[in-house]
Amino acid sequence: MKVVIPLAGFGTRLRPHTFTKPKPLINVAGKPVLGHVLDMFKSLDVDEFIFIVGYLGDQIEQYVGKHYPHLKASYFEQKELNGQSTAVYLAKDRLSGPMLIVFVDTIVEADLSGLANEKADAVAWVKQVEDPRRFGVAIVGSDGYVTKLIEKPTDVKDNLVVVGFYYLKDSQAFIRAIEEQLAKNIKTKNEYFLADALQLMLDRGMKMRVQPVEVWEDCGKPETVLHTNRYLLDHGHDNSADVKADGNIIIPPVHIDPTAKLSHSVIGPHVTIAAGCKVENSILRDSIIDEGATIQNAMLAQSLIGKDARVGGKFRTFNVGDSSEVGFE
Repeated sequence: MKVVIPLAGFGTRLRPHTFTKPKPLINVAGKPVLGHVLDMFKSLDVDEFIFIVGYLGDQIEQYVGKHYPHLKASYFEQKELNGQSTAVYLAKDRLSGPMLIVFVDTIVEADLSGLANEKADAVAWVKQVEDPRRFGVAIVGSDGYVTKLIEKPTDVKDNLVVVGFYYLKDSQAFIRAIEEQLAKNIKTKNEYFLADALQLMLDRGMKMRVQPVEVWEDCGKPETVLHTNRYLLDHGHDNSADVKADGNIIIPPVHIDPTAKLSHSVIGPHVTIAAGCKVENSILRDSIIDEGATIQNAMLAQSLIGKDARVGGKFRTFNVGDSSEVGFE
């Protein structure tokens, strides 16, 4: 099994944070989004992880090398951001047999233990949503197999959204479909989407089934990153029992790195504080504070504070990028 992880985008909806780090390295509930994604595969026998990187891609390689040194990993740079299919196609010489394609805009909870005995040619993990127009949707026929994939539909009639998680039994057949897609210049909104390549295979008889997921947490915008942080803290990532209050008030769930220094503050609920942070005389809730940040005399809610940023003396909501300073004279 090979796992291909495309993550070359600029993450424009998460600026200013993504000016200085790739979107998959945004911290939620104590670790980067990419770390939560990689943890999904602990029980799966993966031969190789293939990362399709772009802007600041060296940070991805450094993170994986440091925190997941046991993984066999390869890296390919996508220099022209013209679609998902062209991203996956960069890995063509590394692929054989079955593969998974996983996008790291989202965190899903999926049982992968049955893939070794999968009967279908392909699997798409899906969830019903109210408004599918930002995503790709799957149309399922009466026999239970997918008949059509539609990328970014114009209406909300079909709302079974593919959550950015695909299994393909024959990876080289998929590469050939991408080659056909490129040769015929099949695009949606001027990009080469996986859905169009997969549709070529469906039209030739590929049997793709869908697998519903209950949990699908988006990490593409500040408000959804905070929502994901809340979900993860509520479901197994709370470490408040290990935090020494030392004159502070800790309201679970929270995830506070043991190297963070807290003084005369109220922390929580739903707060993540990363390594090396300093929080003094402050009240924090529903916020993420990245490595090395300093918060003094502040009250924060629904805020993202970047690495090494400094915030003080203000009572409002913040979205502060790395190495910035707010409220200090």
